[in-house]
Amino acid sequence: MIISDAYLIVTSPGRNFVTLKIVTESGVYGIGDATLNGRELAVVAYLEEHVLPTLIGRDASRIEDIWHFLYRGAYWRRGPVTMSAIAAVDLALWDIKAKAAGMPLYQLLGGKSRERVMTYAHCTGKDIDACLNEVDKHVKLGYRAVRVQTGVPGIPTTYGVTKKAGERYEPADSELPSENVWSTEKYLNHVPKLFAAVREQFGEDLHILHDVHHRLTPIEAARLAKEVEPYHLFWLEDCVPAENQESFRLIRQHSTTPLAVGEVFNSIHDYRELLEAQLIDYVRTPLSHGGGITHVRRIADLASLYHVRTGFHGATDLSPVCLGAAIHFDTWVPNFGIQEHMPHEAIVGTVFSYDYEFVDGHFIVGETPGHGVDIDEQLAKQYPYKRASLPVNRLEDGTLWHW
Repeated sequence: MIISDAYLIVTSPGRNFVTLKIVTESGVYGIGDATLNGRELAVVAYLEEHVLPTLIGRDASRIEDIWHFLYRGAYWRRGPVTMSAIAAVDLALWDIKAKAAGMPLYQLLGGKSRERVMTYAHCTGKDIDACLNEVDKHVKLGYRAVRVQTGVPGIPTTYGVTKKAGERYEPADSELPSENVWSTEKYLNHVPKLFAAVREQFGEDLHILHDVHHRLTPIEAARLAKEVEPYHLFWLEDCVPAENQESFRLIRQHSTTPLAVGEVFNSIHDYRELLEAQLIDYVRTPLSHGGGITHVRRIADLASLYHVRTGFHGATDLSPVCLGAAIHFDTWVPNFGIQEHMPHEAIVGTVFSYDYEFVDGHFIVGETPGHGVDIDEQLAKQYPYKRASLPVNRLEDGTLWHW
């Protein structure tokens, strides 16, 4: 299966997506997701200038060799741009191999470890009552797990929380970053009330998740994790900026609340200390940012040694290609935990086709050979790239802060 062509499709049906298509001489092709939210064209340049020309003439079946060629051979290793580019190639090659074998991707990985993949939904609101209304809607849709986020009194707006019922908080509308105001004190005093309200209305069976968005210092995160213990959260996500991994040791010393991290990680080396010291409970790196299936399955295997499970990022900044491949990975991986599910806008489903199903709070993997996702290239051309930026946070005194 010699690679005869490789090219990128950049499209923006509601938000920007970068899709890599690799074609073999036999006509079998595969697609991969190269989307890096807010830095899409950086990955495009990396692929077009440094990766795609090296693929032509290579054997598409040699996935492992190609992965190491792109990683070890580049000298400049790791980083979100490099690993997103490698991931796109890797996902496309696994798609080709599974198609050539006539198998859905999960079969090629080793077969099913489960019949369905539990997902969690995003429930946000400008206040606690509005968030509870969203939780109620999603419970009625069959979700068994929800991520809850609420506005904080005294803070006009914050990323991750909608201003109006039914409104999405992604993507950013402006080409340049908007600036939000943040107060850790107001947040810490308010957010435990949200979890108490969810438990009071929906009982103990519903899984509750929450994303802190890296906004706390280690001791602040320890306080929050300890205070929310009575509400039995499924996890607290990204409590602190992860560059200082010793931060998680301090949180662990004060609380048994499960911790999730890794949405912005892109390498097994980002996790090694956290896993070996048993400081986290869930790894979050998506396939499209972590070097693809070839690399992320090594992260999952290492995590399994320490009883840590997967909980892949799955917001709308990843295309259906990544989600489709993730559902196959989730169906196979022994130490699966949960899959994030933030549904794409309907227009995305006109550009991308997929065979996975959502049933009663779970994804059901498809049986189409490959990862089951494809793209309509002609329709994609109707939605050109639009520059968009993620917001930034400032404290009330104007200090730039983590978002």
